[in-house]
Amino acid sequence: MNDISFTVHPGSVTGFLGPNGAGKSTTMRMIVGLDRPTGGDVTVGGKHYRDHRAPLREVGALLEAKAVHPGRSAFQHLHALAATHGIPRRRVKEVIDMAGLGPVAKKRVGGFSLGMGQRLGIAAAMLGDPRTVILDEPVNGLDPDGVLWVRNFVRELAADGRTVFLSSHLMSEMTQTADHVIVIGRGKILADDPIDAVINRQQKDNTLVRTDQPGELQAVLGDGATTDSEPNLLHVSGVDPRRIAQVALDNRILIYELTPQRASLEEAYMGLTRDDVEYQSHGVVTGADGGPEAGTKSAKKSKAAKRSARKAQGGGE
Repeated sequence: MNDISFTVHPGSVTGFLGPNGAGKSTTMRMIVGLDRPTGGDVTVGGKHYRDHRAPLREVGALLEAKAVHPGRSAFQHLHALAATHGIPRRRVKEVIDMAGLGPVAKKRVGGFSLGMGQRLGIAAAMLGDPRTVILDEPVNGLDPDGVLWVRNFVRELAADGRTVFLSSHLMSEMTQTADHVIVIGRGKILADDPIDAVINRQQKDNTLVRTDQPGELQAVLGDGATTDSEPNLLHVSGVDPRRIAQVALDNRILIYELTPQRASLEEAYMGLTRDDVEYQSHGVVTGADGGPEAGTKSAKKSKAAKRSARKAQGGGE
């Protein structure tokens, strides 16, 4: 991390986004004292995590869902955590029911699926009924029903006035869940704004136009208009929709649809992190004949040619 500073506020869901290796998990670990920053401070409610008298009642965190003894049952794991932190036994039953783990509460965690492990991790994070909840990739491995449950669950926590800080690689899910997003790349903050502001900042004039005269409209609009594989459809970029309508009117071109296209969080995210992705993909490397094996084939041909030349000179092999 490189001199980053941000505040996660109560009463809203704050999403934490960034490429692999950007420092998301490290930041979350520093919040709960598992990693120590070389400089600066990380506080929750104005205190370092270690200074809270009952940390689990202040901060609940899901960082590594599989950090559980595989031989224990879900109930045993949660009961041990509760006993260690002075949390009453009845709370264990409450979080088991909350996470939908009732039918498997007595089963060994080692046999849990990834999604069940995530639910157990969330149940553990909620044991102390904390005011701050930190979830690292909470929907990882969950089925659609589980994803919907997490979405509604964190929204309810925020509505209750709690602080919710979560990371995810699923942009569509983050769009439906978060109020605010913090985007980091290579250890620095790239954005720290309401989600709509992040999207709108990357917004360009992109408009979907449907007409029986796509060729004529494309000709008068110029390079900003491109045809679609679907007949009578144009994609227009860099031109205000009102300008498109006026041009169509001036040229007696009838249009049936004029729909501005809103940018997505994924597009905004890609625009923000384009220069901060640690591992870039450059596609398949092809050889001289255009196939991915061409380089190998060319090398084999080259070696064969050299052997033939040595034989011709009487050198043998």
